[in-house]
Amino acid sequence: MATRYRFGDCERAHFVTFSVVEWIDVFSREDYKQILVDSLRYSIENKGLIVHAWVIMPNHVHLVISAQPGNDLSGIMRDVKKFTSRMIIKAIEESSKESRKHWMLWLFKSAAAKNSNNNENQFWQQDNHPIELRIKEMMDQRLDYLHNNPVKAGLVWEPADYKYSSAIDYYRQENGLLPVVLLV
Repeated sequence: MATRYRFGDCERAHFVTFSVVEWIDVFSREDYKQILVDSLRYSIENKGLIVHAWVIMPNHVHLVISAQPGNDLSGIMRDVKKFTSRMIIKAIEESSKESRKHWMLWLFKSAAAKNSNNNENQFWQQDNHPIELRIKEMMDQRLDYLHNNPVKAGLVWEPADYKYSSAIDYYRQENGLLPVVLLV
């Protein structure tokens, strides 16, 4: 499904959001968040992804990203979403602890049935909604929004206390779970 949202200059920072279908709170489980973190790390190390800021919320992800010269952000995000959807669905299917397994798998199959781009399951909503951050005020606003998302959701008291975020890199100058290139 084509939208008006497109990546601009891939070497410039973009604010990107992608959400789980039906806003299912899949990322309330550590295992599933770790699959996404590992995929982002792989893309940083092997595909030219640059992560400036990130947060994994229970049902969606916000990133501020760019790419090393010659790399395509659209392709990188496509690959991240494709890989993580397969791996997270597989983890759900194989989990003996997942109490909502049948419900979630049914929703993923139902979403795929409504979308001709998918054969069996659809984990992520179709779009990334990239916004090229051209001026410092846009960057500052998105960083503040992204890092305060877990606070507003009641997950933590302070942004830097949230494990699945780059807030610790910005607020405490400590390394978080992913290597981050800070926006200044």
